Amino acid sequence: MQELADSILDTLVHRIGKDAQAARPHDWLAATILTVRNDIVERWMASTKAAHAAGAKRVYYLSLEFLIGRLLRDAVTNLQRNDEVTRALALHGVDLAALEEIEPDAALGNGGLGRLAACFMESMASLALPAYGYGIRYVNGMFRQRIDDGWQVEMPENWLAHGNPWEFERRESAYFVGFGGEVTVTDAGSNGGQVHWSPSEAVEATAVDTPVVGWRGEHVNTLRLWTARAFDPIKLDRFNAGDFSGALADQLRAETLTRVLYPNDSTAAGQELRLRQEYFFSSASIQDIVRRHIQYFGDIRTLPDKAAIQLNDTHPAVSVAELMRLLIDHHEFAFDEAWKITRATFGYTNHTLLPEALESWPLPLFERLLPRHMQIVYAINAKLLREARGTEGIDDRAISAISLIDEGGERRVRMANLAFAGSHSVNGVAALHTQLMKKTVFADLHKLYPTRINNKTNGITPRRWLQQCNPGLTALIRDAIGDGFLDDAEKLIDLDVFADDSGFRERFWTVKRSNKVALANHIKDSMGLRIDPDALFDVQIKRIHEYKRQLLNIIETVALYDQIRSHSERDWTPRVKLFAGKAASSYHNAKLVIKLANDVARRINADPSVGGLLKVAFLPNYNVSLAEKIIPAADLSEQISTAGLEASGTGNMKFAMNGALTIGTLDGANIEIKDRVGDDNIFIFGMTADEVEAKRANGYDPRATIDASSELRQAVSAIASGVFSPDDRQRYAGLMGRLYEGDWFMLAADFDSYAAAQRSVDTRWNDRDAWVASTVRNVARVGWFSSDRTIREYARDIWTVM
Repeated sequence: MQELADSILDTLVHRIGKDAQAARPHDWLAATILTVRNDIVERWMASTKAAHAAGAKRVYYLSLEFLIGRLLRDAVTNLQRNDEVTRALALHGVDLAALEEIEPDAALGNGGLGRLAACFMESMASLALPAYGYGIRYVNGMFRQRIDDGWQVEMPENWLAHGNPWEFERRESAYFVGFGGEVTVTDAGSNGGQVHWSPSEAVEATAVDTPVVGWRGEHVNTLRLWTARAFDPIKLDRFNAGDFSGALADQLRAETLTRVLYPNDSTAAGQELRLRQEYFFSSASIQDIVRRHIQYFGDIRTLPDKAAIQLNDTHPAVSVAELMRLLIDHHEFAFDEAWKITRATFGYTNHTLLPEALESWPLPLFERLLPRHMQIVYAINAKLLREARGTEGIDDRAISAISLIDEGGERRVRMANLAFAGSHSVNGVAALHTQLMKKTVFADLHKLYPTRINNKTNGITPRRWLQQCNPGLTALIRDAIGDGFLDDAEKLIDLDVFADDSGFRERFWTVKRSNKVALANHIKDSMGLRIDPDALFDVQIKRIHEYKRQLLNIIETVALYDQIRSHSERDWTPRVKLFAGKAASSYHNAKLVIKLANDVARRINADPSVGGLLKVAFLPNYNVSLAEKIIPAADLSEQISTAGLEASGTGNMKFAMNGALTIGTLDGANIEIKDRVGDDNIFIFGMTADEVEAKRANGYDPRATIDASSELRQAVSAIASGVFSPDDRQRYAGLMGRLYEGDWFMLAADFDSYAAAQRSVDTRWNDRDAWVASTVRNVARVGWFSSDRTIREYARDIWTVM
């Protein structure tokens, strides 16, 4: 301990340039990270050398998002040095927990997709699977959300303003990434000649590496993120001529590639930037993978034996065409052999059934930016359609659906079809999602390749989402069942018998209440709102989207508010409704839902007639660190998407592992959670995916449904008429009007069932022994949802590395 304290002080003096008296908290944070990093780097190098020596096959995980959060607590926990670092800093009068709170969240993701990628990277390291994660080093990331008068305001997330002590720039790993230009053929002959792409512009992609520490620090993998720079950052002739902006134009264009995650693509310029981003990181990553393979194994034909490339959703799908380009144009493979290598190397994970989320690009844009890739896409498509034509049962309609080119209206390149065609494995992320993939978005490709689609239900890392975010519960579990669950989350099942132990239930309740007090204090300090930690904390925190149905929750909150005021004689359950999440900057309806949540909160929180019974809060700037505060304190987890639209969800798993009960539809992984925790320990409501499909097909009349439900009708009327928006009485008229006109997401159809389920929640909550027993059973029975289990399945079935 003293040695570590001395090392931190030495780093503070010689790396930060401060002595203990002058150092501020951010100086101690940097010194601590750099000191811990020294230990990690040695393990990192050892892991890399061991993989090289063994000639191991590597996994390459390509994702546009990595929502890794803060790293100091993650690193010291996985190194099992938390107590040591805490005591060493205490010798200098410094509190480790306080330092962890000022570390910025890495702004490298938005929601579940990015958090899943981060969990997977940690699990791959914990299982000692040699792996690289590839993405973009966003300077400003998604955005920092501020709430002004109830409206979301997007602010730049300046997480890199003071540098990032975890990362290492790798100047030797730099690659040429081109755009535009023209394609020519030289030495044309019987083989068709040598194709040469001459881009009209180019940037240099440079690698920046961050170590990813596995559990117990036994293996360390690499998260490699790309930065962009112009080859000629400043044109001095233009600068000296007084054209200062023009002199820096190339560098500005290059830096724009890594400035923000998900630029607003409602404009042509935004669409172009997003495609440029996706190709930029895909090209750099594929070039890096091919370079490494040739360096260590020589023959590019063995690439599938030594590299498994996993595409995390459609964003990196252009990687399929990029690998084909390198194999054909640079390594002079014939098309068929290149295609065989490519297919054997790639796997594709689909994360959505929403048509708008299955990326496609206007063909003129794609061809202008990536002319050689357009040629390759056409060649792949020709081969694909010839194969389809020769397959029994595939007609012209199916051929059209299979094609990589969407001919309906504006011609577009279908990136999901490209990823599917170019991969040997295509997986869904929950059992229902995978079945729906076969029936809906990939029905015809599934007919063509009936063995390609498989399921890998998502998971979460229990290190981050139990041990680190909920140390009180972790300590309680260790006292009850020992340490086995720390290495194998499925051993949490040993806790199941303690659901019937009254003494354990009381200790469990005490831990939960302590977490709720901590969250209540955070809300009071950050928002000025006082909430009762003895009330039921009812939580919905996730990306704001219509299919996730935050609006259903808000409407039911309004209905509950009306009922409490109308029937004050009833014994109502005190409840705190908590919302958090970001809406895409161009998603008007989602941003309007945020405003509505805040308007409803303002009205309810100011009404003394419900003061002790109902509170509502929208917590701004949802990120990993805020989730780590909210999830351990939650009593009820809202997972209420329209059945058939949520691929999996991982928030549902995090809440259950921390002792919250789920209220949800039979959608995504909710189904598998229900199967494991038992029907008595979850609140299921609403239509199934098949029932939703049937209702739409049979002519759903939402107006009649709303009119038949007095509670729903009154709540919708109150919102539409401006009760919650006296400054603009028409603000929500259109939002409510759409429920009457179409209600695509079935809010009205599921409302009465949802409201009834909420009253069942009240009944269970008021029987404290029954409630706590159910929460204990949830914790005990969801160990299967560890991302370690998920990664083992990927490794065994798709990557063949275990």
